[in-house]
Amino acid sequence: MRRVAIIGGGPAGLMAAEVLAATPSGIAAVNGLEVAIFDAMPSVGRKFLIAGKGGMNITHSEDLSAFKARYGKRQSQLAGLLDVFGPDQLRDWIHHLGIETFVGTSGRVFPTEMKAAPLLRAWLHRLREQGVHFHVRHRWLGWQGNAGDGSDGGDGRLRFATPSGEALFEADAVILALGGGSWAKLGSDGAWVPLLAERGVPVAPLKPSNCGFDVDWSAHFSQRFAGQPVKSVIASIGACTQQGEFNITASGIEGGLIYALSAPLRDTLASAGRAALSLDLAPGRSLARLTAELSRPQGRDSLANHLRRRVGIDGVKAGLLRELCPPAALTAASSLAAAIKALPLPVTATRPIDEAISTAGGVIFEALDPALMLKDMPGVFCAGEMLDWEAPTGGYLLTGCLASGRAAGLGAKAWLDAAST
Repeated sequence: MRRVAIIGGGPAGLMAAEVLAATPSGIAAVNGLEVAIFDAMPSVGRKFLIAGKGGMNITHSEDLSAFKARYGKRQSQLAGLLDVFGPDQLRDWIHHLGIETFVGTSGRVFPTEMKAAPLLRAWLHRLREQGVHFHVRHRWLGWQGNAGDGSDGGDGRLRFATPSGEALFEADAVILALGGGSWAKLGSDGAWVPLLAERGVPVAPLKPSNCGFDVDWSAHFSQRFAGQPVKSVIASIGACTQQGEFNITASGIEGGLIYALSAPLRDTLASAGRAALSLDLAPGRSLARLTAELSRPQGRDSLANHLRRRVGIDGVKAGLLRELCPPAALTAASSLAAAIKALPLPVTATRPIDEAISTAGGVIFEALDPALMLKDMPGVFCAGEMLDWEAPTGGYLLTGCLASGRAAGLGAKAWLDAAST
């Protein structure tokens, strides 16, 4: 019996197990395989469950070419995986689990019940019926011995820390699906990085993605506006532009619009030492129209009333103007209108990686073959967020994890079949 160890019980690892266990009879052993999933946490799929707590967004319904473009610098590496298992195939797969889906007004795809738990329960039930074994509270410690060659007395078996002590597991193939470096309390802590680095596997440093940023707010602004949403704005950095909304926090900014631009904002901050978003606080009004409206006599109105009555700017948007504009810019209609259309919002740092929704960085694709096997470690495959790619929220992260998990599972099956002939 050939044994496959899948380390990591998130979506990528579970999908790898499914394709390995799939047989006409639905039992993994029919293929001569023992499929085992190991996870450090007391149960699998914890980050998946938390991510779906406020509404499980599984994928997006947009055109596939536009969908692929969401993967930025790594879209060429993800494109082939998504051609085989993209949004349409993902929805079909979920439907076969007995979970219906619908497309929301934003184009995002959700389970009808809007929850992750029913999907995960159905999935785990099917995997157990297929003969997949689950080993929880098993934290991976690497391999026994030096590079698996026995040169220091080891034999290449997998090492795990368990509640009853260290355990060893011998596997014919290994799929690593250990996640990125965010949400450590749910098991995605990046502890695998040194374990692969000591084996010579090239790993790009993990960085926060879909994250918030620090801003040097004044005490007055922070106390008054923390927790408030900034709605209906356009934010830009370089050539990247996005419309949406975000939230003010006590120390900075977060929310969907910020997450969508977090990669260019983070990278600009790292390369230049500073970065700023340009905010259009009135997307539906031209600069000329704003200038004309603000040029009308103010009379006895305060600036706040003038902004509210003439151009509909009040509350947190008016607060941002006062916080970020030089006082002189607020006194002339032309400069005030210009600020409303292009207000610079400087950020000072990303929020800590453990607060991020996801991470960039990880095992670089150049170290992998097309089946996601490490070129210098035959029989060891990588999948999911531990690979060096990133994507915005909106279903792209989950789709990428599932597509790569499927590819790694199929790759491991093909490699084992080839090795046995």
